[in-house]
Amino acid sequence: MIDIIEVAAAVIENNLGQILIARRKKGKAQEGLWEFPGGKIEHEETVEEGLRRELLEEMNIRIRPYASFGVNDHYYGSTHIRLIAHKAAFLGGEIVLVDHDEYRWVYPRELGEYEFAPADIKFVEMLVQGCN
Repeated sequence: MIDIIEVAAAVIENNLGQILIARRKKGKAQEGLWEFPGGKIEHEETVEEGLRRELLEEMNIRIRPYASFGVNDHYYGSTHIRLIAHKAAFLGGEIVLVDHDEYRWVYPRELGEYEFAPADIKFVEMLVQGCN
């Protein structure tokens, strides 16, 4: 039986309608690829709690998850990732990178210019289609 690793991803919007993306740093799984920030959901933690905790730990920012954005099951070899995305509002904080080496605020129409981790591509497509 394959274990499913549940991972939360935040589609964080600022007041200009831009979305926060971050690039995985060298030495991390999916290094060099862009993603919507987030992380593993811990035992007995809700997606929203996990996102708030992960974004504070990994980027030093506060967010408010407010709506489910979808689920994408993806296999990296024998590893089954269930990526659960939520839209979230950026509340504040100065970004400090831990698992990433770069971040950008981009408009949804610009997302196609970046190479995303495979599990995130479904959400990129949804966002790009939403702005057409």
